[in-house]
Amino acid sequence: MRYLLRKLGFYAVAAWLALTLNFFLPRLIPGDPVEIILSRLQQQGPVPDGMHDAVARMLGLGHGNLLVQYWDYLVSVAQLKFGLSISYFPTPVTTVLRGCILWTVVLVGLATVISVVIGLTLGTVAGWKRGTWLDGLVPATTFLTAVPYFWLALLLLYLFTEVWPVFPQNGGYDPSTEIGFNGAFLTSALGHALLPALTIVLSSVGGWLLGMRNMMVSTLAEDYVAAAEAKGLRPRTVMLGYAARNAVLPSAAGFAISLGFVISGSLVMEIVFSYPGMGYTLLTAVNNNDYPLMQAVFLVITLAVLAANFLVDLLYGFVDPRTRQAR
Repeated sequence: MRYLLRKLGFYAVAAWLALTLNFFLPRLIPGDPVEIILSRLQQQGPVPDGMHDAVARMLGLGHGNLLVQYWDYLVSVAQLKFGLSISYFPTPVTTVLRGCILWTVVLVGLATVISVVIGLTLGTVAGWKRGTWLDGLVPATTFLTAVPYFWLALLLLYLFTEVWPVFPQNGGYDPSTEIGFNGAFLTSALGHALLPALTIVLSSVGGWLLGMRNMMVSTLAEDYVAAAEAKGLRPRTVMLGYAARNAVLPSAAGFAISLGFVISGSLVMEIVFSYPGMGYTLLTAVNNNDYPLMQAVFLVITLAVLAANFLVDLLYGFVDPRTRQAR
């Protein structure tokens, strides 16, 4: 219980610092989103007096001095109210987030999990049978990992939409289909997601494989592995129950960070494929000085990373009880 409370306190402070930075940093960016809205309104006719403060409140930017705005921001966050989006005006920010976060979670989340499972599995076997032909997978997958996301995405886009027109070129679904849980829409969404998912898997599986393989080689030299083998345990039991269980610990932390950043999506990948996820939405917000949407996206990303790391800290405490000991 003491370990849990200590972790909760640490992550509560980290979340408060993230909220504070999330409030102040966008306001340091040149440009005034209220003036952007007012300039649009002026194109339709004269703007009445007092409209500046009204638009600021409507966008969730607060009013008064900076401290008052900060308090209003904390209250709004607690109520899950982020104002209206400038990029999609007058749509509320929460509506924009609901419309894009599911796309990213499904695509990037599943692709990340698949990459981790494949990479850790192959890395475990390659480390256990080091020196065999399985080690030949390491240079090939490492090369794919070194290739920039956008270059691989462009290459796959050219090969599988121009040379061999197998997949759709862009978007998350066919606009002619009706959005909903129906066969036509789900089939269209799956077809549009396969190529971006393939990009993520090919770009990231090599890192998981190499890391797990090297940790397996290091773990196999430990005394407890030698003792397990001396007991006459089955090779599979030694590999999974002794070597892999300890070798996977560093990868667990990396997996937590990856899951946290699933919410942000793969920004460049979503731009290349015009995929309607969080990364593409964030780019749109930055281009339009959309403070409310930027703050909401950054907040979701930050809290997701903190939550993922908190869960992995708890997992670490369960897998390795030594981490629960206070120093």
